[in-house]
Amino acid sequence: MTDAIPLSTGPSPIEAMPDVSVVVTIYNEAGSLPELHRRTVDALTDLGRSFEIVYVDDGSTDGTFALLEELHAADRRVRVIRFKRNFGQHPAMHAGLARSRADTIVTMDGDLQNLPEDISKLVAAIDAGYDVASGRRAARNDSWGRTLPSRLINGMLRRFTHVDISDFGCAFNAYRRSVVTPMLGSIGRQKFTKALILSGGASVIEVDIGHAARQGASRYSPLRLTRLALHVLAGFWPQPIQWAGVILGFVCTL
Repeated sequence: MTDAIPLSTGPSPIEAMPDVSVVVTIYNEAGSLPELHRRTVDALTDLGRSFEIVYVDDGSTDGTFALLEELHAADRRVRVIRFKRNFGQHPAMHAGLARSRADTIVTMDGDLQNLPEDISKLVAAIDAGYDVASGRRAARNDSWGRTLPSRLINGMLRRFTHVDISDFGCAFNAYRRSVVTPMLGSIGRQKFTKALILSGGASVIEVDIGHAARQGASRYSPLRLTRLALHVLAGFWPQPIQWAGVILGFVCTL
């Protein structure tokens, strides 16, 4: 994506690869970024492992990038990618996944609805042998205008992917790099990164995580969630040529 501008291409080759990468998508979060960063660093420090934090600034206009520059200058474990304009969460997540380096990758939103203190739960599930630790917002702090369309989308994704999890839309997850890398060419075109990875046969466990009320207005209106549902249909519904194969196979059995 030509509009992605890395502030840092990362550490020099002689530096050791981190054990854990945390990819955080950010858009106009200048007010909460200092707290988010402090809590994320504290949570990762408590793990007792080396880490990097890859912030993806999705075209912020409120001073978020200036704060990210300061964080990067103060701590080389912080890496920053900046988009010239707002592309949306999923392209931003793709950019972060593509530039992360650790074998265990945690993804999260930067609005503090995801609790950094839950990173350890997700990493523990990867340590236990699963390919994907899927965050599940057991006590979700969102309005009905968001939860009802989300239920519809989750139902469609369960049907199309044949993966029985309850919260495809949660961005707070952990992945083993071996299941992310083969999908990188497709993730940028698909609106549901987790569903795409799981559709490839990755093993998964759901992990209950906290979910805080969002400060300020949500960027996901009911209309936008409805559009996401249409993306699900476009991305996972069998294509005409696939339906032709199904019909032909059926006819041949007659």
